[in-house]
Amino acid sequence: MVSDRLAIETVDLWKRYGDVEALRGVDLQVPAGSICGFLGRNGAGKTTTIKVLLGMARATRGEARLLGQPAGDAAANADIRRRVGFVSDEKDLYDYMTVREMIAFTRPFFPRWRADLEQTYRQKFELPLDREIKDLSRGTRTKVALLLALCRGADLLILDEPTAGLDPAMAEDVLQALVGHVAGEEMTVFFSSHQIAEVDQIADHVAIIDAGRTVLAGPLDDLRERYQRVQLVFAGDAPTVTLLSPGVVRVNRQGRVLTILTRDRDPLMAEVRSLAPVSIDWSPVTLKDIFLESVRTED
Repeated sequence: MVSDRLAIETVDLWKRYGDVEALRGVDLQVPAGSICGFLGRNGAGKTTTIKVLLGMARATRGEARLLGQPAGDAAANADIRRRVGFVSDEKDLYDYMTVREMIAFTRPFFPRWRADLEQTYRQKFELPLDREIKDLSRGTRTKVALLLALCRGADLLILDEPTAGLDPAMAEDVLQALVGHVAGEEMTVFFSSHQIAEVDQIADHVAIIDAGRTVLAGPLDDLRERYQRVQLVFAGDAPTVTLLSPGVVRVNRQGRVLTILTRDRDPLMAEVRSLAPVSIDWSPVTLKDIFLESVRTED
């Protein structure tokens, strides 16, 4: 059953292009009101997933819903377009228009357009209203596209690589605008990115896909708490062991030190103590660690 608390939900989503399986069972649950980072290597299936969600591609099998509506359904299409904002990695805009004309052209299409937010973001982004789109830098084009998406009164904003090609200052402006907007409005943000540090900075949920499959998803704080690194130091060389505890992701042996990455600390505790190390130290891991180990595990 689809939950009304989910802004995005996919169940066993598959997409085939000829002999290529771009998606091989993507499962997503993005809670309403969250900022969800969508991570994956090049070719993992992030853009294909977004295309299916937006009805730009039809799934081979499986289910996808946005705001409780079936993705790609003709009857639901108009409602989804009104309630969902999208900024592509290409930042599609009309080059021959000025920034002012682009905003004026877009405004009438959306009955829930927020004039107050338009004024806010025009000033915050320092947009050159009388300059033509074709003359803008990539960063300024991104800010124009983001203004158009934020002001339309959308309940869900989907972004495909929103900071790609931006300098650090521009990227920070975009990220802070997203955080501030979600804090002040009832909105969900779902954004794909190669920048793990950016996801770590602003997301409260994360989904990681690899080779067209979901390999990890959930609240970011829960993932950080669940994944831990344990380091065992021995009096002599560390033993060569096969650990049987559930949740062990990777074991590295180097000299007197045995380093273990685990998804579940408690079952591992008794097993590592039985190895009689001189010391046992636990430490948290970063989102980068979690990402790298998740995709490596699936290779």
